Amino acid sequence: MFDIVTFGHPSLKMKSKNVENFDDELKDLTDKMLEIMYEAPGVGLAAPQIGINKNIFVFDIGEGPNIAVNPISIKVSGKVNFLEGCLSLPGYYWDIERPEYAKLDCFDLKGNKIFYEGDDLLGRVLQHELDHLKGKVLLTCLDRKTKKQALKDISVNGFPGNDV
Repeated sequence: MFDIVTFGHPSLKMKSKNVENFDDELKDLTDKMLEIMYEAPGVGLAAPQIGINKNIFVFDIGEGPNIAVNPISIKVSGKVNFLEGCLSLPGYYWDIERPEYAKLDCFDLKGNKIFYEGDDLLGRVLQHELDHLKGKVLLTCLDRKTKKQALKDISVNGFPGNDV
């Protein structure tokens, strides 16, 4: 059984490793990740968020489940601010500036090269989950002053619903 890990867990700081075997074990893992994401509830979940440092994330922005394995590259354009949260920082939301559009090249569960592209929520989710695979958490997107306050809030209040 996997649980979503919160800020401070070592897996959230580590760069993930590529998946080598596109097999039933990978399918089982992504099925479990989708289950955890929906239960949370969230729109995206990266493997490091359940303590597994593999280059995999799942997402669903309301159009059905999607899986990205071993992202190769991302192309972005535009800029937009949007209130953003993270399952590994439950209960906290910040206004984050990110590129508006994103195109992500990756692989599917069978090892076929695919891509996802979109703007608004999809573009944001692709970038957010890719950050997790690079060992970055949402706090890295904040300016210094906001990050300092966020860290203070987390140390004083912990995470709502968690015993942190």
